[in-house]
Amino acid sequence: MTGLNRREAFLLAGAAAVAPAAAAAAADPALPTVWDLTPLYPNPAAWDAERAAVEAELPKLAAFKGRLGESAQGLRAILQSISDVNKRLERLFVYATLKGDEDLQVAVDQERRQTAQALLAKAGEATAWVNPEVLGMGRVQIEGFLAAEPGLAKFRFGLMDTLRLAPHTLDEQGEALLAGASNPLSGPGAIRGQLVASDIPWPTVKVGGEDVRLDLQGYMLARTASDRADRKTVFDTFYAAFKGFESSLGAALSAKVQGDIFGARARKYDSSLAAAVDRPNIPQDVYRTLVAEANRGLPILHRYFEVRRRLLGLADMGYWDIYPAVTKLDTRFDLATSRRLSLDAMRPLGREYGDAFARATTQPWVHAYPQKGKRAGAYVFGAAYDVHPYMLLNHTDNYEGLSTYAHEWGHAMHTLLAQKAQPYELSSYPIFTAEVASTVNELLLVEHMLKGAKTRDARLFYLDRVCEVMRATFYRQTMFAEFELAIHETAEKGEALSGRRLSALYLDLLRRYHGPKVAIEEVYGLEWALPGHFFDYDFYVYQYATSVTAGAAFVERILKGGVAARDAYLGALKAGGSDYPVEVLKRAGVDMTTPEPYRALLTRFSRTLDEMEALIG
Repeated sequence: MTGLNRREAFLLAGAAAVAPAAAAAAADPALPTVWDLTPLYPNPAAWDAERAAVEAELPKLAAFKGRLGESAQGLRAILQSISDVNKRLERLFVYATLKGDEDLQVAVDQERRQTAQALLAKAGEATAWVNPEVLGMGRVQIEGFLAAEPGLAKFRFGLMDTLRLAPHTLDEQGEALLAGASNPLSGPGAIRGQLVASDIPWPTVKVGGEDVRLDLQGYMLARTASDRADRKTVFDTFYAAFKGFESSLGAALSAKVQGDIFGARARKYDSSLAAAVDRPNIPQDVYRTLVAEANRGLPILHRYFEVRRRLLGLADMGYWDIYPAVTKLDTRFDLATSRRLSLDAMRPLGREYGDAFARATTQPWVHAYPQKGKRAGAYVFGAAYDVHPYMLLNHTDNYEGLSTYAHEWGHAMHTLLAQKAQPYELSSYPIFTAEVASTVNELLLVEHMLKGAKTRDARLFYLDRVCEVMRATFYRQTMFAEFELAIHETAEKGEALSGRRLSALYLDLLRRYHGPKVAIEEVYGLEWALPGHFFDYDFYVYQYATSVTAGAAFVERILKGGVAARDAYLGALKAGGSDYPVEVLKRAGVDMTTPEPYRALLTRFSRTLDEMEALIG
């Protein structure tokens, strides 16, 4: 958002806390499956009216220019006025996004989203003078005002962060220019979203004798098919469909990278990576250490693929053999079952967490099931501070659906706890800590399922789920991060990024990470087009890998360390955006600036493989 570097963690920030509801944990209610957006606005007309009202406030914010330094009380009043408008802007954006994601083919809803994005850009322009003016006041005056006016306490962190970023803050004209550019620079993500959701003619194939439409959701489900020939057909057909759009998707991603480079250079950073990690004050060494430690641990990943090959009874291993379950698990996890198991799995987090979780999961905050035109994937959007978080799922009644349910509720609970503990101005946590909350839930879930596993096959299934967390969240996201770094560094050297070049770069990484014994067809190099994060954010995905690393450390501490470890973890969630994320985690006992958490994670992965190998003999 605009003013004082309030972070734009729209998908994972802000929400009102729910009251404890211990009785709900014992119940198994009929769960709502479609979200109710009326707490945001009763209807689109109300949204339109609020949009107009907020737009009318923007000239008033611009009129404050030149007055920040008049008095401590005046500074507090001006910052509060900006904060109040930001809160209303975020609520508008939440509604527009949620309505748009229900069906990407509904033009009026996509237009509303664009209108909201344009309003955010206007707000940025109206307050572009704030940070330069804070810098003009200087540290001595700011600290004097903070001492004189207690009401400025909630703005302290933002003010100090603005001073920290002084070398990368432009003058008023420059800040206004960058704020105005935010809307057109979001174009690559919108283009890729429309192509994938509605323009690419997804093919239909036979899987298990049934016709399956291979859009993103269909592909994600069909790639787990038990028949190997079906899986190969799914992969070949799906990526062939992408291949026809390689040039267009490449042009979109290249434009996104150039936009990142433009922003970094405009703010006087040496690289796009430096610009991205400096916003939340994360040392570049964290990013590079992650990549180095993942590469150091590739032999463990390759060992896992050999275990998987043996469990599947295959003579060789292909990339299309990554996703099917290694043992049969007949259990189906519908939404109610997912809720019940998640509640049980979260018991180590204590009564406060469990009661709030039980109550929240019965509310109409979730759009649960796939439908034509709906946005793929899953997310929590909690930026409507005075309402509650909303969750988009595309629930499937398998373990992946259950795990996603637990993961996304980790985000929602982080939002609830942060909001309860922090004022609006400090509740918006960065992605670096956001993904810790979700991966802790995933890991607690699989630990719970392992405890309840009654058979060898069930135990192998859940041990494989532990391995899959390592593969998909640590190694795969680090591979994505290495790809993202490579394409930015390639462009920063002045080299072109065509769709074909992107596919070649990605294919090299894909083959290195999976090792020489996993067959990977050349067309699978198009997989870079799947993660929407590449098109929407800069240097985002590495935080999944750092988060599973921190999450694993927290889970081990919580399960072994009792109340003190649990409270330290919950304290990190409640901190919200009141401090830098690396410091929040360090205070809770996990230091991400060292190699140790990564090496501990890889040691755990190796121990899991030891048990699997012992079980299969």
